[in-house]
Amino acid sequence: MGDVLGEDERDSEQPGFTAGAEGNISRLIVAASADGIVAVDDQGVIRVCNQAAEELLARPAAELIGAPFGFPVVAGRAAEIELMLPGGGERVVEMRATTTTLEGQRLHIAALRDVTHRKKAERELQAALEHQNVIVAIAAHELHNPLAAISVLAHVLQDQHDTMTLAQRARIIDQIAERTARLQLLVRKLLTASSIDAAGVRPVPGRVPVLEIIVEQLADINTKPGEIQVSCSPGLTIITDRAEFSMMLANYLDNALAYGEPAIEIQAAEREGYAEIRVADHGPGVPVPFIPRLFERFTRAPEMEHKAEGTGLGLWIVRTFAHANGGDAWYEPSRTGGSCFCLRLPLT
Repeated sequence: MGDVLGEDERDSEQPGFTAGAEGNISRLIVAASADGIVAVDDQGVIRVCNQAAEELLARPAAELIGAPFGFPVVAGRAAEIELMLPGGGERVVEMRATTTTLEGQRLHIAALRDVTHRKKAERELQAALEHQNVIVAIAAHELHNPLAAISVLAHVLQDQHDTMTLAQRARIIDQIAERTARLQLLVRKLLTASSIDAAGVRPVPGRVPVLEIIVEQLADINTKPGEIQVSCSPGLTIITDRAEFSMMLANYLDNALAYGEPAIEIQAAEREGYAEIRVADHGPGVPVPFIPRLFERFTRAPEMEHKAEGTGLGLWIVRTFAHANGGDAWYEPSRTGGSCFCLRLPLT
């Protein structure tokens, strides 16, 4: 539909408008730089609109003219309005207004411009900046204590090296190595979270032997004999990204070692077309009110914060990777009274 301004039959029926008024309003509309133009009377009723306004408001002129505009039009003031479209969508519109008198009647001319994409980009940028600030704050907080401890231990080793026994030096070196490993895990989680947010090209999944990854993870953990028990068929193979599955299992084990109690049980078995991996412990379990938030990013139960350092990213990474690989991750109370964290990934 074209501009309604040239339709003599329609406008001749509207009081206060003549052919001369039509021409004047037409020139105003043609001269305007905004996408859409509506002319509103003192009662807030739309009297004239152009085709761009029809498209912007997602309604034909026949419905717009004579209908309330629904927004205050104040001369000299710019405003952003949110439109609810007939089809259920939303649109953000920037409105600039002026007032004129035509044929003895005052009209408020609203110039409308669609800024939906710009506002969306601004919101996404704001969210990204806020998220970046959160990551930086968490990194500074979580990395401070291990770094401070390593610094103190290194100075003790340096200053008292000649008076220490071999056993004392070995104990301090082990403490430095343990804290360094914690730092490396924290940094790995932060880098993984950043790579997830970057939403780059997904790796191509391949066939991954479950038991092989379990053994690799256990080789990196310093535990006493019997603290971790494994039950897994040597032939169990899944279709996933190897590095991501390794990270999922590492985060589950790190969580169990930090918050649970031995013995820790790793069970992997085939179930209904998937491999189901369970990591259970004999600790106090997860506080019931916190269970719905377990897999959210940057969340930790307040009563657990004193037990171990952490970013609140580990479980979120597990679930994100599980979904990306066609599976799922969840929590359920362990039959032994502790926690049981479960992972489901597709079989070959």
